[in-house]
Amino acid sequence: MTLLLDVKAVTVHFGGVRALKDVSFHVLAGEFLSLIGPNGAGKTTMLRAITGTVSPECEYIRLGDQDIRGLPTHRRAQLGLALTHQIVRPFRSMTLLDNVALAVGHRRLQSIVRAMVSVNRTSERQKARRLLALVDIEAAAEEPVAGQPLGVLKRLEVARALALEPRLLLLDEPLAGLNHVEAGRLADTITRINGDGLTVVMIEHNLGEVLRISQRLVVLDNGIKIAEGEPADVMQMPEVRAAYVGKEEHHAAP
Repeated sequence: MTLLLDVKAVTVHFGGVRALKDVSFHVLAGEFLSLIGPNGAGKTTMLRAITGTVSPECEYIRLGDQDIRGLPTHRRAQLGLALTHQIVRPFRSMTLLDNVALAVGHRRLQSIVRAMVSVNRTSERQKARRLLALVDIEAAAEEPVAGQPLGVLKRLEVARALALEPRLLLLDEPLAGLNHVEAGRLADTITRINGDGLTVVMIEHNLGEVLRISQRLVVLDNGIKIAEGEPADVMQMPEVRAAYVGKEEHHAAP
């Protein structure tokens, strides 16, 4: 298997608070890896370090054969990174189709202004419709974003990320806020996208779905990597149960 993402010795502080300390892991091309841990473990900070919205004090990050340290976020996106956010922020005055078409045009033209005023948007809209079909919301393509349920907005967020034609799709809690049925269906959609060959790194607190669909786990606690491996093996490790499962069970207690 080809190494797609190589992260070594990433350390991040916010003021006097340590968010990450010497965290290292790798992702193989075509893999589905989930980054898990309790709240405050440093998971989202790690994704932001990879995309360049957070600047580590110490880092080594390569995407394929490209050293991406020091590159701005838009350059990393051009090299193949796409990140979805837990809180979705589409253009609510536009239709679902136009939201994705704009992302397609932005990728092609490398300018959001030029993408918005592009005269011939037929190809962008055709590709956008295919992406909406891929995430199972093509039936709502011509509907405005405003008023759409969270499940549709979550799928729209994935479609917009796919419009950037990423080599690596980073998902920040894509199942958050969804009921059991919706979460399972979106998890299946993400698995299908990964099965088509797209490499996926996901942060997610829905442990049931994480264990069902992930090929490998990396576990963080208090900014430190405490475990890595196949899901069944990782979840049997005492340090993981203490740091992750134990805290979740504690929060759930009456």
